[in-house]
Amino acid sequence: MGLFDSVRQALGIAAETDATRAGDPEALFDLSTATVTMEAQLDFAPDSEAALCFSGVDSTAFTDARDEVAAVLDAGASETGTVFEFRTDAHGYDWVVLADEQFEDLVTSVHFAADAMQESGFGSRLLAAAFPFERDGTVAYWLYSFRRGSYYPFVPTGNRSHDSDTEFKLESVLGAELTIEEDKSYWYPLWPDGDARPWGRSLAPVE
Repeated sequence: MGLFDSVRQALGIAAETDATRAGDPEALFDLSTATVTMEAQLDFAPDSEAALCFSGVDSTAFTDARDEVAAVLDAGASETGTVFEFRTDAHGYDWVVLADEQFEDLVTSVHFAADAMQESGFGSRLLAAAFPFERDGTVAYWLYSFRRGSYYPFVPTGNRSHDSDTEFKLESVLGAELTIEEDKSYWYPLWPDGDARPWGRSLAPVE
């Protein structure tokens, strides 16, 4: 099995078959309160960027759904100031990348995007929402799997390795605030490309 077959197994078909609960965009708001614990107890500060990963399909209906997501984010931008950009990575996964200096607005905008996708009938195409946090040069991600309806931590360290000790610490400290995936075989890494995020270069928020 190749690397990206494993991605599809972890975030896609196998996860959908084995799902213990349906993914819910409302669960993203749990991270708004959990970020207080991330800073106070672990010194991880939220980044000004997040992203929603989904698996696209070549159809007019899906194009219309993506346009609806863009329209919802455009409408919300007047209040939140969140900027966004659609991207397709080298492996064929689609992303909507969002940037905002206010973390609560960032979470709200990711929720808007995920909810619009579900309302358009393509909730099954949602894979994961990714939120990075930083501490002294270390980036820790909280990833929300829509196919499993749960969060898991991911702390890449370079050369396709990760810091499992910090991940388990995050699980321990945030376990009371987030629904964390119990089956660690589904803690699938979304590897960043060098110093970039898994979705590529950063998207600078509007000042």
